[in-house]
Amino acid sequence: MSKPVVSLSEFKAKASQLLAEMKTGHQTIVVTQNGAATAVVQDYESHQRIQEALLMLKLVVQGEADVSAGRMVSQRQVFADIKAELTASDG
Repeated sequence: MSKPVVSLSEFKAKASQLLAEMKTGHQTIVVTQNGAATAVVQDYESHQRIQEALLMLKLVVQGEADVSAGRMVSQRQVFADIKAELTASDG
């Protein structure tokens, strides 16, 4: 799917219309200046989804690094630690 490309002057002239179209279609717009791509504009919801996806990928990479380095705890141990913490905070 190709992204719409508009010049900066066109974006300024039609900003309200382009933003409304972008919000309903969740499209990204590439803005050019002097013929070169200089900015990307996207609706907030799409930006948030991308940020959440990047965070998830970062967590996966960190998890794989932990496994490779042997930094693991069994599920049984995790639940035992939680139970011990809950028991200690009750009394």
